[in-house]
Amino acid sequence: MTELPVEHGLLFAAALFCIGLVGVLIRRNLIFILMSLELMLNATAFVFVLGGALHGNADGQVMFLMILTLAAAEIAVALALVVHLYRRYRSLDADRLEAMKG
Repeated sequence: MTELPVEHGLLFAAALFCIGLVGVLIRRNLIFILMSLELMLNATAFVFVLGGALHGNADGQVMFLMILTLAAAEIAVALALVVHLYRRYRSLDADRLEAMKG
């Protein structure tokens, strides 16, 4: 079985991260923003797994599990907030939430 060159893995992770970053900066819908954040977290998790495989240890997989746990907690809290905001404002547009200034 041939191995994936490290440069290809890093380019793939960078492309995923950039797509997620563009999604966070351009999109106004909160659901799309959350999906873009998840894409960015998955790109960083892939880099940890790639680094662990490069050095021949399991540290990358351990960090992947921590990132996966963080992402699950983030999505649970964020989706609860999204449901609450939709019930209150009847919109998921991030620009309409300017009324929430504290």
